Amino acid sequence: MLVASRQLPNAGGKESPLRIDSHQHFWKFNPIRDSWITDDMRVIQRDFLPNDLAPVLEKNKMDGCVAVQADQSENETEFLLELASTHDFIKGVVGWVDLRSTQLNQRLRYYSDFKKLKGFRHIAQGEPSGFLRGEEFSKGIRALKNFNFTYDILIYPHQLHDAIWLVKQHPDQKFVVDHLAKPVIREKEFISWSASMKALASFDHVSCKISGMVTEAVWDRWTNDDFKPYLDFIFQHFGTARVLYGSDWPVCLVAASYQKQLTIVEEYLLPFSTFEKHKIMGENAIRFYNL
Repeated sequence: MLVASRQLPNAGGKESPLRIDSHQHFWKFNPIRDSWITDDMRVIQRDFLPNDLAPVLEKNKMDGCVAVQADQSENETEFLLELASTHDFIKGVVGWVDLRSTQLNQRLRYYSDFKKLKGFRHIAQGEPSGFLRGEEFSKGIRALKNFNFTYDILIYPHQLHDAIWLVKQHPDQKFVVDHLAKPVIREKEFISWSASMKALASFDHVSCKISGMVTEAVWDRWTNDDFKPYLDFIFQHFGTARVLYGSDWPVCLVAASYQKQLTIVEEYLLPFSTFEKHKIMGENAIRFYNL
């Protein structure tokens, strides 16, 4: 099991907590499969692989990452697991499996042999309202806890009511909300998002990733102040023990470099205690995903 600290050279035996990017992606670009990457996102219309990310993590003093699925297929899960098996800095994988399949238990049993596979995600933001309430989907979520798998919730704000229903049905399942549930930061929409997020945050088994913010703002005109009301709200209601930092690299590159999106969070955290910073920037991810 990964120990949540590392020895620093010439540090007199002192230890420094690991910094973990809890949300990033890899892909070999396929214009048909990856049609969601439109021409206005052409900067990411190419391959992004571990050798591209490793120097970026090192430059920004990150010790590891969690690779999250970007395609709805088991081929994607196998692809990420293969990358993780040959690159130690990939500490965990969030894959995809058909949660509505009648063969789900067999597939979960198979995947339980892969130690770096920590959980699953379905791109529910692309599904109609009510998808998360589906009987077969909910049954699939119920199966995850038997194998100690987490579930990443990827939704738009109008789906938050469905997410609230889902987490209420599964009090023993570990959930994390990706990208703050994608508030429409570019339009400064806050009231309806915050009301639903407050309800979601009331469930102790739900965490939240502060990730993906820059792509919900105006890509070429955002400022750090645009994100402050949303970050204030997340920390007020989720606290510092249920918030995970994530970059959403390489998707973030359409609106910010890795360093710039990281700086938004690091500058916001300046008033926080060292203990709190360590939790948000790594320890919470290590605990949530059992890295």
